[in-house]
Amino acid sequence: METFPGELDVSALRTSGDTGDANSQRLLQVALANEINVSDLAARWMPTTAELDVKLAFARQAGDEAGHFQLVADRLATLGFDASAFTPPAENALFAYLRGLTSTVERIAAGLYALEAVAYAVNEGFMAYCAKRGDDETVRIYREYIQPDERAHHELGKRLLAKYARTADEQALARATAAKVLELAAATRAKAASALGVACFPGC
Repeated sequence: METFPGELDVSALRTSGDTGDANSQRLLQVALANEINVSDLAARWMPTTAELDVKLAFARQAGDEAGHFQLVADRLATLGFDASAFTPPAENALFAYLRGLTSTVERIAAGLYALEAVAYAVNEGFMAYCAKRGDDETVRIYREYIQPDERAHHELGKRLLAKYARTADEQALARATAAKVLELAAATRAKAASALGVACFPGC
C-alpha cells in the first residue's frame, strides 16, 4: 500500500545543466522573484491558518525564503546588480493559483510539499549549470544554505500532510493540489525558459 503522502515525481522538471546559455546575473534575478513571491505567499497564509503548527511552518518558510532573497541579492551585488532596483515581474499562473488556495490541506500540499520539491529539483539543475560555467560561489550558496532549507520545508510539508490529510477525501485533495502545482510549474518554467534561452534557472 502506498504511504501517504509519499514522494513526488518531479523528474519532468529536472534539467542536466547542459541546455542553453545565459549569464548568472540574469538567472539569479529569476531567483529573486521566486524567493520574494514564496515568502509573500507564506506570510499571506499565516493569518488565515488556524492550526498553530501549520501557521508556524508558514512563518518559518516566509522567513527562510526572505533570507534566500538576501543571499541571492548579496551574490548579485558582487556581480554588479543592485537588488534595490529589482521589481518583481507580474504574477504568473502558478502564484495566482497558490494565492487562491483556502484550506489548510491545500496550502500544505501546494506551498510546502509540492512547491519546495520543485524548488529543490530545479535548483540542482541550476547548480550544475553554474558549476559547468565556473560560478562556484553561487553553487556554494545554494549547496550550503538554500537547498537544505528547501529540503527541510518539503519534509515538514510531508509530516503536516500525514497529520492533517486524514480522510480519503482530504488525501485525494492533497494529491490533486500537488499535481496541479507540478502542472503549473512545468508550464510556467517552459514559458520562462523560452524567454531566457535556458532551462536551468533556479526555483524558490
